Amino acid sequence: MIVVRCVQPGDVDALVALAKETGPGLTTFKPDREALAARIERARRTLADDAAPYEAGYFFVMEDTATGDVAGVCGIETEVGLEQPFYNYRVATVVHASKDLGVWTRMSLLNISHDLTGYAEVCSLFLSPRYRTAGVGGLLSRSRFMFIAQFKQRFPERLCAELRGHFDENGESPFWNAVGSHFYQIDFNEADYLSSHGKKSFLAELMPRYPVYLDLLPEDAQRTVGVTHRDTAPARKMLEAEGLRYENHVDIFDAGPVLECHTSDLRTVRESVLATVRIGERVAKEGEAKSLVSNTSLEDFRCGATTGAVEDGAFLLTADEAAALRVKAGDTVRVLTSQPR
Repeated sequence: MIVVRCVQPGDVDALVALAKETGPGLTTFKPDREALAARIERARRTLADDAAPYEAGYFFVMEDTATGDVAGVCGIETEVGLEQPFYNYRVATVVHASKDLGVWTRMSLLNISHDLTGYAEVCSLFLSPRYRTAGVGGLLSRSRFMFIAQFKQRFPERLCAELRGHFDENGESPFWNAVGSHFYQIDFNEADYLSSHGKKSFLAELMPRYPVYLDLLPEDAQRTVGVTHRDTAPARKMLEAEGLRYENHVDIFDAGPVLECHTSDLRTVRESVLATVRIGERVAKEGEAKSLVSNTSLEDFRCGATTGAVEDGAFLLTADEAAALRVKAGDTVRVLTSQPR
């Protein structure tokens, strides 16, 4: 069974190897052993309620229990911007009009914003290309919302997700080339590295002091604002299905979209239910519903996907599935069922 579980200290080597498969723009998951070890340690302290609010965050790995292979990662930061500013651009509209000339223009502006300070952030979503088959990406992404649904009291009222922006066929960001490169005087990867390692003072020191008129940028840069990287498009679709929406905030480096919503409006929070585990053999049925199932443990949270639905307050797991989720008959699990189409 493929499960998403809380990260463990012994995962660091596998995570370094996995991070080497990522490309530019994924700022929160880099092949840096020291940084990954520190993040694992921070996640473990968060689970133990031993992390300060500004540093609290959860980190999960996707594991193929048949092979032990680590196939993906995802994370949740509980409250962004409490220690260091959480910068975004807010896309605004300004109207210029002259009655004498009969001219009326409508233009878009980018304003530096701290609007999302204090939001929870779902982040660091990466799935190895080796595992990009039907349903696996959905499990990885939605497992975070199963965790939030189970431990809702540990999260703030609002949630956001920064998505990787558009890069051209040469692996460059047209938006960075048009804006950021002129202010920061370093290349995208260096700025990306500094930001991902918490060295963000240069942002405040060198960022634009005034709004940026989109109409003054090259057309290829204008077209990228709020546009998702092609590899991240499936993740955006899943997040939007969960209830997150683009509300005119974009990343300050590559202008990738930021999606947001109220935590209580998440589909998984609204529709998942608790059920009692029943263990037995499952008889395959054509068109049977599919479900995400997670245990209710904080420190050993595990989430997987299987077939079936809750019946009379119980959910049927096979013995192997129960072992993978570390539950036994009579335990409580959380279930989110998707009806067959």
